This record gives sequence, C-alpha cells and structure tokens, in this order.
Amino acid sequence: MRGKAIRGSTIAFGDFGLKAVEPGWITQRQLEAVRVTVSRMMKREGKLWIRIFPDKPITKKPAETRMGSGKGVVEFWVAVIKPGRVLFELGGVTRETADEAFKNAAHKLPFRTKVVARLGA
Repeated sequence: MRGKAIRGSTIAFGDFGLKAVEPGWITQRQLEAVRVTVSRMMKREGKLWIRIFPDKPITKKPAETRMGSGKGVVEFWVAVIKPGRVLFELGGVTRETADEAFKNAAHKLPFRTKVVARLGA
C-alpha cells in the first residue's frame, strides 16, 4: 500500500466524496456498514456511489495447525486503499447532509478520511 492513489482520486459521479487520508484495508462487512449508515442519513433522497470493491482474498490457517500443508482457506475479502482514493460519492443532497452522512460513515472505517466536494458544488 505504498504511495498515493493515482486512479480514483477525483470525484467522477456525484457532488461530494469521502476520500481516504491513510492507507488500509476495507472488509466487505465494513463496506456494507458504511452503505447502510449513509443510506439511513439520506432518507431516500440523492444517490450513493461506491467506488471500491473488495477483490483481494485474505486467507488464514486454522488455530493449532502445524506448519506446512499448503495455504489456508479464504476467510474474508478486502479492498486495498491508498491515500487519496475516493471511496464513496453522494449526489442530489445538500452539503450539510453529505457532511453528516460521511462523518457517521467515517466512524465505521479503520483509517482517517476527509469529505471533498466537486468544484462548483
């Protein structure tokens, strides 16, 4: 996760975005928690875009297993996040609604984020 994000670092679809400030992993469960939180805050107005997808498998070996005998089974999937990556975007809502929704969503993530806006929004 070295370096800054080059792809996906600008707002492409909505008016407001949640951008990562630190590197990290987002699991599929954290992603779903953020989606539910933001959807509740918007109250069926506006649109949410999820700009990341968990496509990296994380494997684990069972507890108290001897070394060797191959790789463990897939436990969960993660999305690798570099600083500068836009994770979520919102459109059709006010600045205050977007700020509040993304502030609540940031509590569900394992790294620091910031709210960014499209120029002119």
